[in-house]
Amino acid sequence: MRSGFVSLLGRPNAGKSTLLNRLVGAHLAIVSDKPQTTRTRILGAKSLPDGQILFLDTPGVHRPMHRMNVRMVDAAIGAAREADVVALVVDASEDVGRGTDFMLGLLPQLSKPVVLVLNKIDRLKKHKLLPLIEWFSARYAFIDVVPVSAATGDNVEALEQVLLSHLPEGPPLYPDDYLTDQSARSLAAEMVREQVLVHTRAELPFTTAVVVDRYEEPEDEDAPLAIYCSILVEEPSQKPIIIGRAGEMIKTIGTAARKQIEEFFERRVYLDLHVKVREDWRENERTLDDLGLPKHRR
Repeated sequence: MRSGFVSLLGRPNAGKSTLLNRLVGAHLAIVSDKPQTTRTRILGAKSLPDGQILFLDTPGVHRPMHRMNVRMVDAAIGAAREADVVALVVDASEDVGRGTDFMLGLLPQLSKPVVLVLNKIDRLKKHKLLPLIEWFSARYAFIDVVPVSAATGDNVEALEQVLLSHLPEGPPLYPDDYLTDQSARSLAAEMVREQVLVHTRAELPFTTAVVVDRYEEPEDEDAPLAIYCSILVEEPSQKPIIIGRAGEMIKTIGTAARKQIEEFFERRVYLDLHVKVREDWRENERTLDDLGLPKHRR
């Protein structure tokens, strides 16, 4: 029996959140084609017959431009240092470059065994895979290299077994039915933000956040959850984009988010959304605290 923590580390848009969701079989982390979608560390547990893997999804490592981004990178590096094994997730369909070199340069500082996960192999021509493995293997002593496609599920079960084999021996750290450390409020807020990203396209990828103002869970299971959220934007000109003509956009976002929340919690939901302008919220320490981002380690 083995159990322990595996940190999913990588650059933005490497597919870490899609991989987490595939591994645990639940939509814990929101997914978008926009970079820097994941902002906090998310734990997802997977119990297996011969052990338990506690996956830590992390924000993409990038050059921080705001206090929010500094905290995001801190969350990623901190999760890697906490883990028993680091899974370096790389988009195999992208050309290697300075960002790849930067990620490889971080690994010796972590002092952890590292498994290289070459993701998105469904987008890669087969003859390019072996040279890519050789390129990475020449630059770091990975304990294993596993090509996968998180989108299709190809080779994900094999990755699971490889990661489990490198974890320390010991009993499960959580009950078999444990799924995540994310609160219901946090999950609901992220599902709303996911729909904001989906429906506003490239207009507001970085400058929006969602805060749950009230979360009411009636004891009567037939009564709906009541969730009241504020969608934060940085500029007054951004507010009409979220609201839309005659309120159509916020209605579309709300309908999609409510359906997603209901499917996850298997319960009816009343969802109330409002848009608030909070200038420079990405630099506001209190707002970042409310969003659950870890404080910067000086």
